[in-house]
Amino acid sequence: MKAAFIIFEQMTALDMIGAYDPLTRLKSMGILPDFEWDICSFTKEVNDDKGLRFFPDKVGEPLGGYDLIFVPGGFGTRALQFDHDFIDWLKTASPVKLKVSVCTGSLLIGAAGFLVGRRATTHPSALGELEPYCEVVINQRVVDDGDIITGGGVAASIDLGLHLVERLAGNEARARIAKQMDYPYGSGV
Repeated sequence: MKAAFIIFEQMTALDMIGAYDPLTRLKSMGILPDFEWDICSFTKEVNDDKGLRFFPDKVGEPLGGYDLIFVPGGFGTRALQFDHDFIDWLKTASPVKLKVSVCTGSLLIGAAGFLVGRRATTHPSALGELEPYCEVVINQRVVDDGDIITGGGVAASIDLGLHLVERLAGNEARARIAKQMDYPYGSGV
């Protein structure tokens, strides 16, 4: 399995890292040794909303070859949802089997058309902004709608990451990783 973690200017770092940590433990803990990932961006360098710099592995390359894409949120989503070049790049993930977002990342996957007819969530302060993109907006930490999974606000990214671990490797893997992370909420979402 190969995942793409999408990064962009003015993202919230914890949105990405909260899910990145448990997911990448699938490989480091020997649970799914073939799990691979790339950090992907539309630009060569990314600064989060507080100035932390990230450098992607892949820049502007099509996303269709991945099994999972993960889109974080942050202040940058407010402008990017209307950036046609960025959204066209995100649309290259159309064939990806599992599309995931947390926080206002759902605005981006919504703008790309991936939430049409779906149930989804986002940061509680952006629930109204999500309404035009999906069928039903739900104020929950994790909303699993099959091949689309969305998470609530920032810290929900850890819950979302552990939910993905369970989807990919089972409940025992989720419990093992949550214990290794010393995360007390690892037994359920």
